[in-house]
Amino acid sequence: MEFLQGDLIGTILAVLGAAFAFVLTGIGSSRAVGVAGQAGAGVLTEDPDRFVPVMILQALPSTQAIYGFVIAFLIIGNIVTGQPLDFGSGLILFLASLPVGIVGYASAVLQGRVSVAGIHMVAKQADSMIRGVILALMVEMFAILSLIISILIIGKA
Repeated sequence: MEFLQGDLIGTILAVLGAAFAFVLTGIGSSRAVGVAGQAGAGVLTEDPDRFVPVMILQALPSTQAIYGFVIAFLIIGNIVTGQPLDFGSGLILFLASLPVGIVGYASAVLQGRVSVAGIHMVAKQADSMIRGVILALMVEMFAILSLIISILIIGKA
């Protein structure tokens, strides 16, 4: 019974953290890439030659899902060692998922909106892709910061 109260709960918390990190960032990135793809399809209907800049702008919000995957991978790496996790370590690993999960979700959705605006810029001015990418990368910075914080927290587990 003591195992159920301590070690199993710690492991469950860590697994929930890994799932939380990836699921939230994956949902945010999927929503954002989908919306940008819809805008891109409209632009490509009018001018198929703008595929490359549209595709780059559409792909940008997918990075948050990669960050969530990295954190989930690092958390699972702490679980698979063969040693059961105590409650404290499991809680720390769960808490490590929060920055990248929450900020990554919000960042992906907002970056998707900026990417849509960038796609609209490309529709009107073919040479405006770089400006659209820079605007979208400003939102990306917050996802990168949340990734670093999550990694630092994992290091304390």
